[in-house]
Amino acid sequence: MPAISAPFGCPEAPEPTDFVSVVRQWARRQPGRTALVFPAEGPREQGEAGRLSYAALDLEARRIAAWLQPRDVAGQRVLILHDQGPLFAASFLGCLYAGAVAVPAPPPGGTDRHMERLLGIVKDAAVGIVLTDTRHAPAVSQLLAGAGYGDLVCLATDRAGTAAAADPDDWRPPALGPDDVAFLQYTSGSTSRPKGVMVTHRSLLANQRAIQHAMRTTQDSVVGGWLPFHHDMGLVGHLLHPLWLGAQGVIMPAMSFVRRPVRWLRMVSDYGITTGGGPNFAYELCARRVTDEQLAGIDLSRWVTAVNGAETVRAETLDAFAERFAPVGLDPAALYPSYGLAESTLMVTGGTPGSPARRLTADAAALEQHRLVDPAPGRPVRTLVSCGTPGPGCDLRVVAPDTGRELAPGRIGEIWIRGDSVARGYWNRTTETAEAFDAATESGDGGFLRTGDLGVLRDGELYVTGRIKDLLIVAGRNLYPQDVERTVQKVSAMFNSTVAFAVDSDREHVVVVQEVRSGKTYDTDLPGLVSAVQQRVSKEFEIALGNVVLVRPGTVRRTTSGKVQRSAMRKLFLTGRLRPLHELVDPEVKELIASGSSPRITV
Repeated sequence: MPAISAPFGCPEAPEPTDFVSVVRQWARRQPGRTALVFPAEGPREQGEAGRLSYAALDLEARRIAAWLQPRDVAGQRVLILHDQGPLFAASFLGCLYAGAVAVPAPPPGGTDRHMERLLGIVKDAAVGIVLTDTRHAPAVSQLLAGAGYGDLVCLATDRAGTAAAADPDDWRPPALGPDDVAFLQYTSGSTSRPKGVMVTHRSLLANQRAIQHAMRTTQDSVVGGWLPFHHDMGLVGHLLHPLWLGAQGVIMPAMSFVRRPVRWLRMVSDYGITTGGGPNFAYELCARRVTDEQLAGIDLSRWVTAVNGAETVRAETLDAFAERFAPVGLDPAALYPSYGLAESTLMVTGGTPGSPARRLTADAAALEQHRLVDPAPGRPVRTLVSCGTPGPGCDLRVVAPDTGRELAPGRIGEIWIRGDSVARGYWNRTTETAEAFDAATESGDGGFLRTGDLGVLRDGELYVTGRIKDLLIVAGRNLYPQDVERTVQKVSAMFNSTVAFAVDSDREHVVVVQEVRSGKTYDTDLPGLVSAVQQRVSKEFEIALGNVVLVRPGTVRRTTSGKVQRSAMRKLFLTGRLRPLHELVDPEVKELIASGSSPRITV
């Protein structure tokens, strides 16, 4: 793999050691080239919300940085509350240009939980300045004042007389080092006490090299998607990767995809996107909802790397998506499963573009015992999809989580990784950082990140099987909640997101919370759906399912990386805070909820 300077075409030039230097070089070498395009939300006839050349992006970043620098922001945290548009790109880079630590987060709006999480980020990061825009400024100011942060400087970057009036020529390059923190990625933790991953310039640049190596992206690539910028794939993959390459990025609003999934495919077609993707559920949603009429005029033949990551990759989703969109030019080999997490900036493993991902058909019962065994005739099976191999500089091990013993290929254990892409740790969380980012194997080999994910290596490729904390232990058996969720979703076409978890009284109880996508739930046989779920789970897993809760769409919570928050859903269930359309709950579990006690929660 060439050095980082290779994308700039000058092998003799010094390697950039920070992301600011990368963008500045491209702005000098190709000032007029389009860097970022932001299609407007809605039909393509509405045009674009913005388009920035490399020169314009550099100019706006310097303008914001020139406003920030006199306020002594070097090393300080600056919260960014913009929609997915040019203002976010300018503010994010402006923070880096000023030597500040960018803290991307979604703007205020929506649920109380969202507001609580936003305030949790303000508190945890000890934010000194907030960058927003005239659209969101009133809500941001009201939220901050109501929570006791009324003295926090809040700037609408598009308001006349503020940063918009700053002189970009007043900007001075900051004294950045590769180990300085570029941004905090808030990806996990509780709503009121979220955890911010400290991504350094070294980690960011190393991961950009890893992405390029795995996906074979070039300056001619068109990279794009819809994931929000507080999502690691949206920020690092869709926004920053094209800027690192000197290529073009295309980003549409997340809500545009949510409202009409076909708009994602339309954007891929209209702009000739070659690289980009989303979580597994996005591909599943498109395969289910996009109609033949909506596909008129769409051409997906230039989409050579359709990345599937952020959650468990399902073989049936890959097959359904490939079959559904083959008539409009999609090459099945373009589907690209990968594995990553914010604690490693973004990407850890990936396959080979143009080669279909390998699959393993395993005995389902053996997987429950963390063993990979070929299925016997007539036995239940589970198909695992390869997420590829780790890139250069990434040391990946599969380890027994309780002892730290490295496991041989073919054995299931916790995925541990080490390398320059791994972040520094969690902001202001010394103990948790030491536990997660400085693990040592049984032989004393240290400095590993414990991912919390379970997986197995076969012929050098990684197959992710689940998460340690999510395992369901029923009657001495280890069940993966993903398997239960996948089985439940097959019961009805009206089912959206599913989450399965366990609660404990004197014995362990499996709970399934299922979103029902029906506009007329009063016409739906909800008790019949509950019964069908019970029967399907009993048949597939030979367990009695006594707890099924049907809820409205949007109830199941996910992290910013798109992963289901099973612990959060378990807590909502046990505290009686779910609002069911219909439910069946075991009497013992009802007592747990009614007592308000704090039962031992299986993790």
